[in-house]
Amino acid sequence: MAGNSEVASDDLLTGSLSPQAVSGATQATGRGRLQLVASPIGNLGDITFRAVESLKNANVIACEDTRHTSRLLNHIGVKDKELVALHEHNEQHRSGRLVERALNGEVIAYVSDAGMPTISDPGYRIVRASYDAGVPVEVIPGACAVVTALAGSGMPTDAFYFGGFLPVKLGRRSNELTIALERKETSIYYESPHRLLKTLNALCEIEPEREICVARELTKKFESFHRGQARELQQHFSEVNPKGEITFLIQGKGKRKQKRERSRPETK
Repeated sequence: MAGNSEVASDDLLTGSLSPQAVSGATQATGRGRLQLVASPIGNLGDITFRAVESLKNANVIACEDTRHTSRLLNHIGVKDKELVALHEHNEQHRSGRLVERALNGEVIAYVSDAGMPTISDPGYRIVRASYDAGVPVEVIPGACAVVTALAGSGMPTDAFYFGGFLPVKLGRRSNELTIALERKETSIYYESPHRLLKTLNALCEIEPEREICVARELTKKFESFHRGQARELQQHFSEVNPKGEITFLIQGKGKRKQKRERSRPETK
């Protein structure tokens, strides 16, 4: 039996396939496309085989920071690749040229500095531009700080809310924390170590007993998960200067039980 990527040419001509199937067929025939490639969030050993293969075979690698990506490419032994900087300040106007290259048959791989592109990272605009131009988009999955922190937090994982970076201004941050405390689901944010104590102070003014988790330096040498009530972690980080990248989790309102699908009883 033919694999899923094999599509009869007659089907393509008659238009009987869904857009998703046509996209898959286009990729199978080797035409140009955009690949979003997840990169390690800390430990370089977390790069996937598929990500390495993608970066090796791409015609051009667009990246948030060419210096950062060069270190990753050296680690995995990928050399002599064309690198194009694509970050929040130039993504709007540079995406068009990269999409043109994909339309001309080139494979464009995009990597942000860490984790999955577009998730609080650049990449959204080039994805939109690709779809608008009819360029297939392929996602090469991998590390992501959001789910890594959630899995290790000990909090319910069946439903969660991700809010990106907490607002910098204190008033907006306090408002966002108030909303998070009312959710039933676990709330997840990114936070700067320089603002963590201010965030804990603001949280303690609202609900000091709420269970939270501060996940630091995920997958790196000094990875740590700090769990406890907001006031407990406020006291800890008022004595210990927080360092490194931080993912901040707030347990949902009330105790939400992890739901599991019940298996059907065996028939005798």
